[in-house]
Order: sequence, then structure tokens, then C-alpha cells
Amino acid sequence: MVHANPSHAPDGATGVLVLADGNVVWGKGFGAEGEAVGEVCFNTAMTGYQEVMTDPSYAGQIINFTFPHIGNVGTNPEDIEAINPHALGCIVRQDVTDPSNFRSTQHYDQWLKVNGRIGLAGVDTRALTRYIREKGAPNAVIAHDSTGNFNIPALLAKARNWPGLEGMDLAKGVSATQSYGWDDGLWTLGDGYAVHSANPDGPRVVAMDFGIKRNILRNLVAAGAQVTVVPATATFEDIMAHSPEGLFLSNGPGDPAATGEYAVPVIRQWLETRKPLFGICLGHQMLGIAVGGKTVKMHQGHRGANHPVKRLDDGRVEITSMNHGFAIDLTTLPDTVRQTHVSLFDGSNCGIELADQPAYSVQYHPEASPGPQDSHYLFERFVGMMKA
Repeated sequence: MVHANPSHAPDGATGVLVLADGNVVWGKGFGAEGEAVGEVCFNTAMTGYQEVMTDPSYAGQIINFTFPHIGNVGTNPEDIEAINPHALGCIVRQDVTDPSNFRSTQHYDQWLKVNGRIGLAGVDTRALTRYIREKGAPNAVIAHDSTGNFNIPALLAKARNWPGLEGMDLAKGVSATQSYGWDDGLWTLGDGYAVHSANPDGPRVVAMDFGIKRNILRNLVAAGAQVTVVPATATFEDIMAHSPEGLFLSNGPGDPAATGEYAVPVIRQWLETRKPLFGICLGHQMLGIAVGGKTVKMHQGHRGANHPVKRLDDGRVEITSMNHGFAIDLTTLPDTVRQTHVSLFDGSNCGIELADQPAYSVQYHPEASPGPQDSHYLFERFVGMMKA
């Protein structure tokens, strides 16, 4: 971490990260030129950078990748979780090399350019990660200018004036604007994604889109469900118009309490039907709010593909993919809610279920994109509950 205030970059530096506390990190810009303000977080996954960058849950965030070789396998049109990237930019240790993968169709640098996302290379990402672990996820501006001209005081002011994710509803900005059906299944090597593979006799699921990842939808289909996606702002009447047998609450960005202002009343109406409900990540947090709990902003959050979670029913440990900066405060939940999973990193809550009806949720990402597949059973459990 370097503190500096020059308006012109050091020799060879064409990119910069300016933190709200005044720290300035120089590097080599790549991808799109420009600037973006958001929260800096770190992700420890060794693979799946394209899925990470396109995950809507990363809206408003700049990703510091701890794995040094990001971008070296290029990009392709299959490994995406949304049409466009939602992360504002990325920070990497090594320069991105030419692609070395038979599936690559485009250089990572060019992919970022086309999608208007900024990259910063040549940074000691481990040092930045330690900084975040000690001080929490900071607000910052990432900027790229091929001439190396930066107005550091202006960038610093922009970082300091950004309000931060706490209290911010971002789900509306990444959600679908209208309802649609989804019937594609999982990917296999050589065949790609299973097209039109939904079971026409399967139970009907409505998925509330707070920033849903495509692989979640694919896993619901693979488990045997018929899936309809509705916007984050859908009313209870909008949902019931599809005659659902189950409701799914998706992942998404921002503060769950802010999104919950309009979504939680709908979730409470659904709970009155006593039909199955399954939530992931932001959906997990909003289920907690719907039953009387509260959420808190985490110091650094959990983001990676190797997080151990203990399943309390049988003591089994699942290796999971995580991406969240908020968590349920377990002490605020009523006695009708049982904790089902717990993080072995810090003891934070990673799963709940209601004692009096078929509703459950997890903090982590069982769809595994990227990440391990230890938790795919949760989709099958949901479909099984609807069939029962």
C-alpha cells in the first residue's frame, strides 16, 4: 500500500486504485479505460473469474483476486452468469497473458474492453487482501488511463463521497424487468448446456430475481422443476398468477434490509400459504428478516470457492462457494427458526430452516459456479418437498 497524491502516475503506471482513506495503489491498467467507484473485496477462488465478474451479486464491487494468474485461459460465451459483467472491475497480480485454453474465444483484456470493465494488474494483491482483512472492505475508485494522467484528489473525493453498500438496494438494478420462463439445464463437455430440458410434469417454481445466477436456474431445472422468473419487485399476486408450488429467493447485491423493504412483505404472504420455499444468499438473508431476524454488515465478507460449512444435522462438512458481505444475526431469530449450517471459518450463520413449515435457506452458493458441487442436494430437496 502506497500513500501518494501526484496527479501523474509513476513511470509505466496506467492504472490506479484510490482508497477512501487516502491510500493509493498504482498498477498497469487493462480492459476499458475510465473510472468506477465501489467497494473493494477479495475473492480467493483459483478458477471461475468470468463467472465471478458476471455474477450480479458483485454489483457495486471491485474484485481483488488473490490467485495471481487471472485471465490466462481467456473467455468464452458459456462461462457467464449474466449477459454482462456486474463487478465494476478487477485487480490482479500478474499481467494477463494470451489465452491458453481450447474453449477460449476472446482475450480477457478484450472481453473487459467490450463490456466496459476496468482491470488493474501488477498489484500486490496479497497485501491488499491483508489490508481488507484488518480494516474491512473499503470504498475506492479504480481508474485506467493509457496516458497515466490521473487527478488523485478528485478520485479521492469520489471514493469518500460514495455512500457505501450499507443501506443500498441494488437488486432492482440487476433484476429482470419482466417475467420469463427458463428451461435450460446443466453443462456437459462437448454438448454445452442442455437446451429445453425442463420436465413438463415437474412442480412449478417461481424464482424471485434479486440478481439471479443462471446456474441456479439450471440446477432447478436439472432437479426436475418448471421455472418462471419474476422481477425483484413482483407482488404476491404477480407470483400467484403462475400457480406456483414453490417459491425460490435468489442471490443478489446490496443490503438485504434495503431490498427487504419491498420484498419481505411478499415473502411473508408466501409463508402464509405454507408451501415450500428455498433461498440462497440474499434470499437467505431476506427469509431471516421475514421471520423477524436482522442482518449485519460483515467486516470483510466471504468470497471464494473453498469455504468449509458444517451441516449441523449430521456433522458433515461441505466445501462451498461463497459471495456475501452481509449475514443474518442469529441472536435475533425467533425460536421457530433452527440453524442448519455454520461457517467453520468464523462461526457465522450459513443456513436456517423453519420448524413449522417447509421453508429453508443457505448463505452459500450450492449451484457451484464456480466452486464445488457438495451442496447440489439442496435443489433436489426443494423439488422433493414440492412433489410431496
